[in-house]
Amino acid sequence: MTVGVKLDSDTRNRLRQLGYAKDRSTHWMMKEAIAHYLDVEERYEREKAEDNARWQRYVDTGQAIRHEAVTKRIDELVGRKTRKARGR
Repeated sequence: MTVGVKLDSDTRNRLRQLGYAKDRSTHWMMKEAIAHYLDVEERYEREKAEDNARWQRYVDTGQAIRHEAVTKRIDELVGRKTRKARGR
C-alpha cells in the first residue's frame, strides 16, 4: 500500500541525514519509525487494558493485595537478585 505523508523541510532533512549516516533510504527510515511507533503504542494500549481489567476486578470483588505483602515480595526479589550478583 502506498501512503503519502507531507513532511516539513526540517523533518525531511533530518530523515535524509540520518538515512545517509545509517546507509538507509528515507523510505526505510520512515517504515522503521512507523513500526516502532506502532509497537510502543500497541504495548501501551495492552497495558492500559490490563490495568483497567485489574481495576474492574478490584471494584467488583474488593480483593486487593496488602501493601505489606507487596513490599515483602519486592524485598525478597531484590534480595535474590543482589545475592545472584554477588555470587558471580
